[in-house]
Amino acid sequence: MNKFFLPALLAASLLAAAPASAQKKAKAAPASTVAAAGYQLQPQLSTLGWEGKKVTGAHNGTMQFQSGNIAVRGNQVVGGKFVVDMNSLKVDDLKDAESNGKLVGHLRSDDFFSIDKNATSTFTITSITPLRGDAKGNNSTVTGDLTIKGITQRISFPAKTGVKNGVASATGVATVDRTKFDIKYGSKSFFESIGDKAIMDEFMLSFNVIAKK
Repeated sequence: MNKFFLPALLAASLLAAAPASAQKKAKAAPASTVAAAGYQLQPQLSTLGWEGKKVTGAHNGTMQFQSGNIAVRGNQVVGGKFVVDMNSLKVDDLKDAESNGKLVGHLRSDDFFSIDKNATSTFTITSITPLRGDAKGNNSTVTGDLTIKGITQRISFPAKTGVKNGVASATGVATVDRTKFDIKYGSKSFFESIGDKAIMDEFMLSFNVIAKK
């Protein structure tokens, strides 16, 4: 009798102990639930460029980040929010002061960004997914909400993101359809007879964002 009773008692003891062991393991939170760390944007180290094209050529320039943060989990960028100072908008390709001033003034007007009424634009990351096999070295697809002139639209674009030695970074180029933000001036989509005065609906934003702990 004892020959069978002792092994059975031992097995029962082990089974009884198993839930407690499982409970201990459950207390360790999975990596995906670990709180993200906040890294502060460094405006003096970050850059934001723009380029707009038209039938007869193109213009380019810069803007400055006002503030922002990048959310980091482990060694990966997982989120972030960025504020752009629209009053910092500059034109780089026109060297003549008068021509430069006219274009800056036009871009500031209601025909384009209505900067007097909308001093900032924002971008909030909603998701970042891995990207493989990109010829330009991008490793992520960034999706988020872009707000220009008080209008918010969701956009996605490839980027190179990473975290190293306490520095988080994101570099890439985003393509933006300006007409979705009520910027229709010179658009062939709305003014078919505009001819060679047409301005392309899409403009490019090239960025290099640096954030630190």
